[in-house]
Amino acid sequence: MSHNLNLIKPPMLKPGDKVAAVSLSWGGAGDEEFRWRYEVGKMRLKELFGLEVVEMPHTLSGSQYVYDHPQKRAEDLMSAFLDPSIKGVFSCIGGYESIRMLPYIDFDVIKNNPKVFIGFSDSTTTHYICLKAGVSSFYGASILAEFAENIKVFDYTVEWVQKTLFENKPLGIIPAVEAWTGERIEWLEKNKHIEKKLKPNQGYDFLQGNGKVQGRLIGGCMEVLEMLKGTILWPELDTFKEGILFLETSEDKPDPTYVGYWLRNYGSQGILQNIKAIIWGKPKEEKYYDEYKEVIHNVIVHELGLKELPIVYNMSFGHNEPMCCLPFGALAEIDCDNKTFSIIESGVV
Repeated sequence: MSHNLNLIKPPMLKPGDKVAAVSLSWGGAGDEEFRWRYEVGKMRLKELFGLEVVEMPHTLSGSQYVYDHPQKRAEDLMSAFLDPSIKGVFSCIGGYESIRMLPYIDFDVIKNNPKVFIGFSDSTTTHYICLKAGVSSFYGASILAEFAENIKVFDYTVEWVQKTLFENKPLGIIPAVEAWTGERIEWLEKNKHIEKKLKPNQGYDFLQGNGKVQGRLIGGCMEVLEMLKGTILWPELDTFKEGILFLETSEDKPDPTYVGYWLRNYGSQGILQNIKAIIWGKPKEEKYYDEYKEVIHNVIVHELGLKELPIVYNMSFGHNEPMCCLPFGALAEIDCDNKTFSIIESGVV
């Protein structure tokens, strides 16, 4: 098993804990027109999990300020990890350029103060900052999106945040969501009582593979991973060995041709030949659902000849709701015969 994915697990959260909200990507939480939404998310974290949410100095500085000051975002992240009274760090929302924080990161701060960090999409960058520091983090819900969901947070999302961050026991089988939505309702306060329309989900789509495989979770949002390649955040090939690679695409809904380019790069680096399996999140709003499958088959099976590599598609993480929560470095198991996905250890200690 790769020592590189043997990450330090952070202590579990408890009701009453203080957690920091951070704007590491887009700073919209502080914009006048979206502030109501931030407050809804903050309130839900208190109501559902008993968490006391605090802001860092620039969390609510607004999107223009946050965009112009990547160093201040990094300072917020460092301060949140350094503050012993803060037990977890919650991303307000993704964005598209948190990679700009990179010059200002002190990896030792995270390594020496492991705590829960959760977010998805452009938060992939922060997950790889944690990964380089040797600390596990959690690919999951964000404050402005899932926690501030119209009407209520989806039960499935709540259940997996609860089990992953607040319980130090193996997570077990994670079933596919029974119903899903990729609908976008404009973030206007007058819209907050409009419920998203759910559609029945068809369950996980096992594209290939036999028997059971185990590996440690590593992955993220493909468009953001492109920004990390060639930087000090990009892991050595060894890190991917024995791993289960989780991949998904964003609301940009990248053209299948690009997904093919990116996968070829993973093949050219030797990553796909060294991992144990791939799990792939449902594409946003199911756009390119079949086309992505075709690209996956073309590059991985046809071009690279990886006919045995288990590939599970239509997973319940990433840019649709509801979503589960994936701990980096946690040991997961894919059972191709029984069509199940499990995380067989805890995400926290």
